[in-house]
Amino acid sequence: MAYTGAGGELSVFNAGRCAGGYALGLAVGRRFSAVIRSRMRQDLVLREQLLPFASTAKAAPLLAALQDSNKERYPLYWDELVGTADGSGVPLLHVYTIMTCAVMLVNFRKEIQPFIPKKEGVNGMEEKMEEEADADCSDVLILNDLTAIVAHNEDGNVALLGHTYLVKTTLPDGLSFTAYTVAGELPSCAFGFNSNGVAFTLDSVPPVNEEIVAGAIARNFVSRDLLEARNLDDAIQRVCSPNVSVGHSYNLMDVRGRRIVNVETASGNRFAVHEAGAKPFFHANMYRNLQDENSMTREERAARCSVDSKETALSLLGDTADEKLIT
Repeated sequence: MAYTGAGGELSVFNAGRCAGGYALGLAVGRRFSAVIRSRMRQDLVLREQLLPFASTAKAAPLLAALQDSNKERYPLYWDELVGTADGSGVPLLHVYTIMTCAVMLVNFRKEIQPFIPKKEGVNGMEEKMEEEADADCSDVLILNDLTAIVAHNEDGNVALLGHTYLVKTTLPDGLSFTAYTVAGELPSCAFGFNSNGVAFTLDSVPPVNEEIVAGAIARNFVSRDLLEARNLDDAIQRVCSPNVSVGHSYNLMDVRGRRIVNVETASGNRFAVHEAGAKPFFHANMYRNLQDENSMTREERAARCSVDSKETALSLLGDTADEKLIT
């Protein structure tokens, strides 16, 4: 099955009932082997930043710590990652200093990039642009007596075009989920929902360098865990409790209970919860107390727009009135 949109055809894979994490990863890896391999070949952040860094002595303790901490907290999801690597033919273990490779690196990308030395000059500028290119997701949250809306703009790196798919599966305990998945990564670093009526979208937020915890819990593992949330309170607990390396913004929905919350997390087990209401809540890629220029521009533009329906929410996400938002 596949859906066709402006970005081309999006494949939908129903993995059925899987016996465990490794079995799910293996099925996904086999089904999308060509797509995963293509992404690994074309992803410039992976090839020009992550892989060269992984072969250095500086990377060894960082990658070992990331592997150990995430494998210990989420052993089933680690097995799923191994299955994805095995199924795709892109081995998880490779001949770098700490025996790592592309599949692990793309899943730890956000936790690794802050530690990669920046180059000077033109190349350094290009690296900075690559690093920030996928930090442009936006959400509009509205909840009133007549409507409940979470409108999401998924603006990923250009390298991800043609390298995403939907994964549907049923776990051994009977829970099922559907997740928009980036090739080679755990479901989902973007959005998904499960049979318990819990859904979510994600927005990247920029970490402050001195607050990054090296080798701690990675965001891809936290969002994978969200897909198994029993209810909204459980979802909030799952994103707030891990000792994360860098933070994230989570838009969480309780479809049955008609609740929508935004949760911002940061290292040191810090978090803030905002309950959506009738007043439209716009979230870009910023903490409310740590703002970047691009997100501030989008926040200011959102404040000038009237949003009271699905149509106006989608119009806001596609707004091009400010040239700074489309350059």
